[in-house]
Amino acid sequence: MATSDRPGEVLRLPAFALFWSSSTLGALTGAVTTVAFQVLIVTTLGASAFEIGLLNAASVVPYLLFGLVVGALMDRWRRRPALVLASLARAIVLAAVPVLWLTGTLTVWSFGSVILLYGALTLIADSAAQPLLPRLVPRTQLVAANARLGQAGTVAQTAGPALGGAVVAWLGAPLAIVIQTVSYLVSALLLSRIRVDEPKQERRTDDRHIGHDIVEGLRWTYSHRTLAPLAASIHVWFLGNSMALTAFAPFALRELDVGPLVFGIVLAMGGLGGFVGAVIAPATGRRFGVGGAVLAGRILAPVAWVVVLAAPLTADTSLALVAIPLGVGQFLFGLGMGVEDPNEMGYRQAVAPDRMQGRMNASIRTVNRVAFLIGSLVAGVLATVFDYRLTIGVSVAVFAIAALIVVFSPLRTARHEDF
Repeated sequence: MATSDRPGEVLRLPAFALFWSSSTLGALTGAVTTVAFQVLIVTTLGASAFEIGLLNAASVVPYLLFGLVVGALMDRWRRRPALVLASLARAIVLAAVPVLWLTGTLTVWSFGSVILLYGALTLIADSAAQPLLPRLVPRTQLVAANARLGQAGTVAQTAGPALGGAVVAWLGAPLAIVIQTVSYLVSALLLSRIRVDEPKQERRTDDRHIGHDIVEGLRWTYSHRTLAPLAASIHVWFLGNSMALTAFAPFALRELDVGPLVFGIVLAMGGLGGFVGAVIAPATGRRFGVGGAVLAGRILAPVAWVVVLAAPLTADTSLALVAIPLGVGQFLFGLGMGVEDPNEMGYRQAVAPDRMQGRMNASIRTVNRVAFLIGSLVAGVLATVFDYRLTIGVSVAVFAIAALIVVFSPLRTARHEDF
């Protein structure tokens, strides 16, 4: 594990620089793959609405079924080799897509199998990456490291879809996926060069079932003085986020009729806000503590969606007057996420002991996925029975509850210096 506590640019640490390079490359090419997947599903395969729903759900299924198990295994396995192998395996799985297409065997069901395997391998990669990071940088620099990762991610989120659209238009969706295949091979090479002190985890006795480890991880996470309210707040936030996101696209495109170009610009404002937030996240955490930084992000979420709801619906309103509240709202929402994410993740990684990192992250991540699915279903019902505006309004109330959890818990006064 890195031991230097000297302040400075975290990218000067060779191990983290390689990790950051792999993550950044994956985020940028992943945006291309996201566009390629959607075009492939809708245009190339001509999937029905029901089939589109199944394919979109396929990537989440591994997290729901195996998230806790993989998290427990990551507290038994070395994380860097798992991350390297997951990158190589994802390259192989994605390479099957153009092969299936060229041989005329690419169907909704064969592509669904690819998505399931890809989602399972991504679960392994995510489960290995989060607990590996505390071994690459000093714990006092975890917020800075997560901020650097967040900055790269928001740049990819902002520029990636446009790049993805251009690449897909040029190569076609099946061949565009080859870019992500090459990216994973490069990532595996970068990750294999990381030098990290990662001793083999202690051997378990034969009678210690992995279910015991999972229960231990859940109990430790949800009985912790500050991590328990942090996790609860995150879960409620995910519930509100899924409701807001489910309603936002049809609200903007159908009810407000902003058009695809303006909608894309509005979403890009969210990426810009996220980048600004990630830049100021370390200073915010030092000044107000992790509790203050997380609370700021939680408060900005309902404020942002109230601003979105301020967009006028009247037919004679100019497009600018409609688009400005949407763009400002997305910027504020991205800003809140950019500030809270590095502080939140850095605090989680710093507080949890190494033997509990995989299970702690898996416990929170799995419940987040469940909350997201529930929120999507609730939003669908609300939008059907009422309308999109009311659905977003309900999400505002949910976001407010997430903020109140922080206010009325020990997390509010937590600081990075406490661990």
